[in-house]
Amino acid sequence: MTALPDDAFFAASAPDGAGVARIRVTGDLDWDTADALTEAAGALLGSDPPPRRLRLDCAGMTLCDSLGLAALLMIHREATEAGTRLHLDDRPAALRRLLDVTGTAHLFPEP
Repeated sequence: MTALPDDAFFAASAPDGAGVARIRVTGDLDWDTADALTEAAGALLGSDPPPRRLRLDCAGMTLCDSLGLAALLMIHREATEAGTRLHLDDRPAALRRLLDVTGTAHLFPEP
């Protein structure tokens, strides 16, 4: 597992034996953090072979603004191109509402 400094907003882990990679998102997914999440996911999705599944644990997410949503959509596109299933786990209510209001919830089916 790649641990980031205490003030970082996420931690990523390489694919496990079942081909599942995880990123734990905590804090705000916004202007300041969206690029870092996109880069971390891109690094996992660009591995050879890419993970079969990429799970974003959103339980600790406190906010997702329009740039955060754009990051999630970019990660979805990259995952689709890599043949990886993307999951948004433990979504806070605010994220569920954002996905519903923007008409993007269908891209991230709940388990």
